[in-house]
Amino acid sequence: MSAFTIRPERPGDAASIRALTQAAFRDMPFSDGDEADLVDRLRTSGDLALSLVAEDADRIVGHVALSPVTISDGSMHWLGLGPVSVWPELHGQRIGSALMKRAIADIREMGAMGIVLLGDPAYYARFGFEHDPRLAYPGPPPEYFQRLVLEGEPPSGTVSYSPAFG
Repeated sequence: MSAFTIRPERPGDAASIRALTQAAFRDMPFSDGDEADLVDRLRTSGDLALSLVAEDADRIVGHVALSPVTISDGSMHWLGLGPVSVWPELHGQRIGSALMKRAIADIREMGAMGIVLLGDPAYYARFGFEHDPRLAYPGPPPEYFQRLVLEGEPPSGTVSYSPAFG
């Protein structure tokens, strides 16, 4: 793969992000097939706190979205990360890792206290994410719900995502 750059989403990127997200999650066993619609709903509702794309000379090759979450203990300035999408034929090219690192750095600079996500613990541990039993997201197996504290103390409570998550 040739070099890629990471930049904030721009007007006109939505269709490419949608196609990428659909392809990235098409064959994933944990996918409900709603990820592309979710990104569209977050964008429409104004809940995309950060939307970054990776692009090479020809196209958008990766995307990451972050949106605000609420935590029942009243913790403020926490965000939910996801979905993260990379074209399937480009997996293993470090595009997802680069998007993750940039998203964490940008959110830290924006003053966020932390990030939560639902994902593979083996993958996300490399970025500092860990399961915390004091933080809950009902439904999926608890060990897949993880957090990264950027500033302050870890929160404790139940996390709620944007209504766009449905």
